[in-house]
Amino acid sequence: MTIAITHTRREGTLIEGTSRNDGSKEVLRTRHYASGYTTLAKWSRNLECWYLPYSRDKRTSRPMLEALAERLRAEGFEVTVTIDETDRRTFAEAEQDRVERAADRAERFGQYADNAATRSEAAWKRSHDISERFHMGQPILVGHHSERRARRDHERMDSAMRTSIGERDKAGYWADREKTAAGYEQFRKHPARTLRRIDKLKADLRAVEKWQRGESAKGYSRNPDDPELTIRHEELTEEIAYWQDVIKEAEANGFKVWSRADFQRGDYAHVRGTWYAVLRVNPKSVTVPHIFNSTGRDVVHAEGNHYQGTTTLPYDEMTGRKSAAEMQQPPQAQAAEHQQQAQQSPPIEEPEPAAETRPVRHSTQWPAEVRRWAHGQQAPEEKVTSTAEANWQEGMALVLIASKNPRRSRKRALWAMTRREAQAVCGDPRTSGRSYMLTWTERPGTEGADWEWVPDNGSLDPVLSDLGITPRREWTTAPQAPTAAA
Repeated sequence: MTIAITHTRREGTLIEGTSRNDGSKEVLRTRHYASGYTTLAKWSRNLECWYLPYSRDKRTSRPMLEALAERLRAEGFEVTVTIDETDRRTFAEAEQDRVERAADRAERFGQYADNAATRSEAAWKRSHDISERFHMGQPILVGHHSERRARRDHERMDSAMRTSIGERDKAGYWADREKTAAGYEQFRKHPARTLRRIDKLKADLRAVEKWQRGESAKGYSRNPDDPELTIRHEELTEEIAYWQDVIKEAEANGFKVWSRADFQRGDYAHVRGTWYAVLRVNPKSVTVPHIFNSTGRDVVHAEGNHYQGTTTLPYDEMTGRKSAAEMQQPPQAQAAEHQQQAQQSPPIEEPEPAAETRPVRHSTQWPAEVRRWAHGQQAPEEKVTSTAEANWQEGMALVLIASKNPRRSRKRALWAMTRREAQAVCGDPRTSGRSYMLTWTERPGTEGADWEWVPDNGSLDPVLSDLGITPRREWTTAPQAPTAAA
């Protein structure tokens, strides 16, 4: 019997001519590290032969295949080895084949998930039907003629329920794999990821060209006459052209490819929900204030940072650009823009409370100053009598967000409303979390210097709706309510 080991880049490494129980399986399924044969062959039902996984569209190792052939010959087989590196498919053909195979996997995994869900439902129904005998709480009657049947029913219910749970877990597993396979093409063609892939391929192409000229690249040299370099050059050229077409298609659909020509010092770059001041423009990135300065902030300016370090942001991560003049918009335009950004990406960090705020809840983990506010301590001039309480509650208040670990120099306000409404909102348990809580004040200070508006992401709209409160997003200083007459 002759075993033929053939390798082409189009089909990969195939091992044909074997039969069941002829002894070849033990050799093909055993790793032999000394000879470099470290990949286990697999049997393909479609091809009806053995193959080496991940060998398509790649160069093979002749010494490795020769070592495998020698081990088969040692077992009494006649083996031939044929290698043709020139027989290959284009990158577009290979990528299309991968996309089609991913679609087939998604369809197959979806069927697996549906079957598992059906089995889970059927097992649950079996358990439920058996349990109808005991729906009134009928116990097992020890010593009664029905005891054996009742115990068997309990065992059957337990077995069916365990089967239902197991099949439900299988359905979730295959549903996740279906989702992953269905998103293969979108993942591969993501514009930012594609740009990084193109940069890497161009670096590989430059290395191949250096080797062809007899120069050193990547720390070593290769024989300029090696035919593999010519094949590799063709492959890289095809792949780069393919991914460049993907980027052109993305640009036609509205994707912006940023470069150093789009930025200058003093501009602002938008990355992951934050605007960064551009300190320097580099060939592949921009230098901005260090990432530590951007935690929970919408805008990171060049000045006023507690950590005077810098970092770089690559152009493929950019999602917007503004000039310094555009960043200095009127407050109304900035508020509208912040509102739009908040709907897309809610704030991360909560602001620092001011000394005048009076939260209505407290925790022993909060700073001592905040705990004193939460106990309701007031300055003498803030106390009112019962006769003026009604008028006092109708005065204006500003609702703020207090953070457990405050770092900000300015308070951040959510809404303006009456003191009565502010007390109701801040007293609702749904308006506090592990690291923040709502507070209110009637003397916030000067807007822009002491406090600023924070975008409202709408997460507390149900609370406002339940309390029947319609807040405002503008603050006007109202006269203080009169104190009680002596």
